Amino acid sequence: MRREFPSAPIVAVGAVIVDAGRVLLVRRGSEPLKGEWSLPGGALELGESLTDGLVREVREETGLLVEPVELIELLDRIHRDKGRVRYHYVIADYLCRVNGGSLQAASDADEVRWAARQEWSAHGALRIDTLAARVVEMGWRRAQALWPSTKEAQ
Repeated sequence: MRREFPSAPIVAVGAVIVDAGRVLLVRRGSEPLKGEWSLPGGALELGESLTDGLVREVREETGLLVEPVELIELLDRIHRDKGRVRYHYVIADYLCRVNGGSLQAASDADEVRWAARQEWSAHGALRIDTLAARVVEMGWRRAQALWPSTKEAQ
């Protein structure tokens, strides 16, 4: 299926990966939102479950092996161009924890980095759109409740 000007919505996944109070972000190497910081993730392949697709996408973009813990949010991301739908993703964002791997930017991520809360918050140094920032905040808060040790780098 074409990603640009698709004939139907594309199902995708995103990962809020929290470690030591920081969240892993990727700088997007392709549209939509090229050059902006966001969550690692991408489109599902035919026959792939949400969690299997999430693990694959995170490994492809970041080199990390993750364990999906719980669904944070299910959302629409629709970009229009002169009234036409240019991109339409239905995204399942999951809270994840790292189980292994070696951090490196790959696939369609130009850069990956661990970011402290002040970097991705409303007035942070990283360019992150409001929808992604909301999901990151929700995942970060849930991680604080599940894993008290993540509070170290607030």
